[in-house]
Amino acid sequence: MSEHQDGGKRLGSWLKDRRARLDPAAFGFPSERRRTPGLRREEVAQRANISPTWYTWLEQGRGGAPSADVLDRIARALMLTDVEREHLFLLGLGRPPDAQYRKSGTITPRLQRVLDALDPSPALIRTATWDVPAWNRAATIMLGDYSALPPAERNILRIIFLDPRSRAMQPDWDNMARYVVGAFRIETARAAATDEIIPLVTDLCRLSPEFHTMWHENSVTEAPVDVVKHIDHPVLGPFAFEHSTFSVDGRPDLTLVVYNPATPADAEKLKVTINAPLPQGT
Repeated sequence: MSEHQDGGKRLGSWLKDRRARLDPAAFGFPSERRRTPGLRREEVAQRANISPTWYTWLEQGRGGAPSADVLDRIARALMLTDVEREHLFLLGLGRPPDAQYRKSGTITPRLQRVLDALDPSPALIRTATWDVPAWNRAATIMLGDYSALPPAERNILRIIFLDPRSRAMQPDWDNMARYVVGAFRIETARAAATDEIIPLVTDLCRLSPEFHTMWHENSVTEAPVDVVKHIDHPVLGPFAFEHSTFSVDGRPDLTLVVYNPATPADAEKLKVTINAPLPQGT
């Protein structure tokens, strides 16, 4: 059996299993006189608006590779979760589905506890549009008090380009800002959030000449593996942090950003700071 045929068999077997788990009555189909549990093949095909013969071939591992559009319709017909939809694409096409932007919801208490456990390293959660819905105490001390901002203004680009205090804390603001704009452009495109950021980009182009110039340079930037972020805190003095980002399991719309002290001296100073009352000017 060829690799393609073997993949088709795995896809067909998995689709058959998903179909068998569904309750026909929940979809408006009669549940009596069924020889096997779940939906019939023709019912899945009807819900997906595809040929019953084609769907039957798909479950039998015949008919060639399905298109992404067909897989999307089958995913909706079977009411697959995001994880199941991704698995369907991996089986059918050998790749995950294209990104689909979804507006972030609330941050779970579990995720907030992860942030809090990272103290004394500053850490925050960033959405696909670079809003900041959650952070820890160390981030409040080193980066700024997000809770003092209206939710609509808790955005990394807004802070970098519109907050004089944030600009003053960056020893090499121009290069840092240019890098951030390039990274923002490519990451929002990957997250299929290009349309969603139009109001933010329009507003920043109007309010910040620097952003207007950098945005229209149309550059894109990949984050270097060993990037170090320097912060000149107005009260605590200079710090160096290793900047790392991580995907949040089960939440493709969120990114965990951690600033780990780059030197033992930075780490020790941060430990002392995090256990002290918040200084004036944070």
